[in-house]
Amino acid sequence: MFEIKKPSSSNKTIRMPDSLIEELNKLAAKSDISFNQLVVQCCEYAIEHLKREN
Repeated sequence: MFEIKKPSSSNKTIRMPDSLIEELNKLAAKSDISFNQLVVQCCEYAIEHLKREN
């Protein structure tokens, strides 16, 4: 049976340099996605590619 799933999410306020916010806003607009979606994708990519120490 088909189930509609809604991913859980929470609100969190973060501070970023104005210049980074401007760059992310431009990239999000160019890619036709929301600022939030872009930030989430960037964070997920960074975590997946993080070199961990043994």
